[in-house]
Amino acid sequence: MSLPLRPPLTPMLARSQATIPPGMAYEPKWDGFRCLVFRENDDVALISRNGRDLSMYFPEVVRAVQESTPPRCVLDGELVVVNGDCLDFVRLTERIHPAQKRIDLLSATTPASLVFWDLLALDDSDLTGLPFLRRRELLERALAHSEPPIHLTPITQDIEVARVWFTRFEGAGLDGVVAKPLEGTYEPGRRAMVKIKHAREADVVVAGWREHKNSTPERPLLGSLQLGLYDENGVLHFVGVAAAFPVARRAELAAEFQPVTLPSGPSDHPWSSVGIEGRRPGAVSRWSAEIRQTNLIWPMRVAEVGYEHMEGTRFRHTAQFRRWRPDREPDSCNFAQLEEVVGYDLAEVLAGNA
Repeated sequence: MSLPLRPPLTPMLARSQATIPPGMAYEPKWDGFRCLVFRENDDVALISRNGRDLSMYFPEVVRAVQESTPPRCVLDGELVVVNGDCLDFVRLTERIHPAQKRIDLLSATTPASLVFWDLLALDDSDLTGLPFLRRRELLERALAHSEPPIHLTPITQDIEVARVWFTRFEGAGLDGVVAKPLEGTYEPGRRAMVKIKHAREADVVVAGWREHKNSTPERPLLGSLQLGLYDENGVLHFVGVAAAFPVARRAELAAEFQPVTLPSGPSDHPWSSVGIEGRRPGAVSRWSAEIRQTNLIWPMRVAEVGYEHMEGTRFRHTAQFRRWRPDREPDSCNFAQLEEVVGYDLAEVLAGNA
């Protein structure tokens, strides 16, 4: 490609903040795969945040880019999959498949969309040095005649509108709000934007643990806590992990858990190999190529964790350990405690009618 910007290019990033800052431009925070799009006529590259070329997995998106974007451009946005009136991250991850027949099938049955929010280059011009509002103006012109599955993200400079979006859009599967400096240039690799994400807490069952990749027999280290919640039928479902601990704390936790770790084989533990029901940790996927041993503990414990939102019956992101809850019994930790998010029609967001 002879574009003024070419891969590899690290996208501009965002730093987390608890509240929406004033005096900025605000956009919904989409929950999908970050995607830099490089197009030179029929040559299109969909590049992920870590530099992986995703083009082969999303042929329908490549065709849409060819039909609905300028012939020579570089765009920044998010690949998403829409399921009904909500985003579906699980179905999006299923699109990454090595078999061409499966790729062709999923491109028809689970098509993806591209939501754009920045224009980095157009024809022979590098636009990254322009103020954000000017880039947004050029982006709107560039996509003035685009059609789904190509979309332009909504934008506002009204902080009250942004606060409404933060609450309402979560029901459509969005992640929060992103705030951008009005005059900010595009800074690859820099956390020059602000992201405000939902934050909640829940009491969960700690049913097991996994060793850290650097754990040794001489110095065992905990890698992650395996977390569960009970459904209305009394089945304990795996809902995610808590894994952010300093090295010293990993050693302390490993020493704490080793005496209560069950030997392999049948037991009364709900995640024992006998009579398995519900979701369990340890499945192989295209994102984890091997099964990592889950060490079950007995008695199980209860912990308070922070989380952002749920993806089906799982925490969408790694949960954050807050504290132990010795005052609670594991069987009291269930899905009923989780906040129910009010639904919102995603089509209205994609259509810009937010």
